[in-house]
Amino acid sequence: MQQRRFGRSGHMSSIAIFGGAALHPTITQDEANAALDMALAGGVNHFDTAASYGHGMAETRMGPWVRRHRSEIFLGTKTTERGYGAAWAEFNRSVALLGPLDLIQIHAVTTFEELDKATGPNGALEAAQRARDEGLTKYIGITGHGWLAPAIYLEALERFDFDSVLFPINAVLFGNSDYRNNAEKLLQKVQDRDVGLMAIKSIAKGPWHEDQERRYHTWYEPHDAQDIIQKCVNFTLSQPGVTGIPMAGDTRLLPMVLKAAENFQPMSAAEQDAWIEQCRELEAIFA
Repeated sequence: MQQRRFGRSGHMSSIAIFGGAALHPTITQDEANAALDMALAGGVNHFDTAASYGHGMAETRMGPWVRRHRSEIFLGTKTTERGYGAAWAEFNRSVALLGPLDLIQIHAVTTFEELDKATGPNGALEAAQRARDEGLTKYIGITGHGWLAPAIYLEALERFDFDSVLFPINAVLFGNSDYRNNAEKLLQKVQDRDVGLMAIKSIAKGPWHEDQERRYHTWYEPHDAQDIIQKCVNFTLSQPGVTGIPMAGDTRLLPMVLKAAENFQPMSAAEQDAWIEQCRELEAIFA
C-alpha cells in the first residue's frame, strides 16, 4: 500500500488509516483483534481512535493489541473535552489504556465557540501541550466535521501550530462551492505549514433516514459497492495535502476500503469534476 509523509512528524503513513470508531460496543475482543490484524496485514501502519469511540470501549479493545504491535504503528487518539481538567484526565486515561501516544487531537470542534473554549485560557489545548511536554504524546492535532469544518481549522491554524488536521472530504461536499473553497484553502495551508492531514467521510453516501434500515454501525449511510468505494477513495486521496483516509466506522467495510486503498489511482482534475457532478444527486451528510 502506498505511504505518504504525515506532515512534520516525518512518519510515512499508509494511505488507509485504521479508525477506532469501527470498534463499536458490541465488538468482542477477538473481533477487534481480527480487524486490527487484517488492517496491519493489509499494510496499514497508522491507527487512530478516540476516548469517546464505542461509548468509551474502543481504546479498551485496542489496548491489548496495541501493546503487542506498538513499534510497528503510528498511534493517535482524541478528546471531546474542552476544558483543561477534563481533557487532562481523559488524556491520562487514554495513555493508561494504550500506552504513550504519537498524536493527541482535540476532537469534534464543529463551531467557532467550541474552538474558543478549547484554545482559550484553561482549555483543552493547554492540557494537550502539557501532555506533549510530559511525554504522553509527541504531536497535537485538531479534528471534526460539519459545513464549517474547513473554515474553523483555517482559524485554528492561525491560533496554534497544530501538527495535524482531520476533516471531511468527498465529492458531495466539494459540490458545495463555499465548502470546497475553504477546503482548498485549508489543503494549501497544511502543505505550507507541513501539517499532516487525515480526510474522513470519503465513502459517505448520505444521512440515514427514519424509514431506512441502518445496516452499518456508522452515523451516516456509507457506500458499500466496491466500484463506487474505489471512486470515492480515488477522489479523496487525489486532493493535494491529504496523507490518508481513516476507514469507515464498521469492520465489515474494512476489506473494501483496504482493497480500494491498495488499488488507488489518482484522478485527474477533469475526472474529479465529473465525479462531483455525478454525485450531485446525493444528499450531503450534514444538515
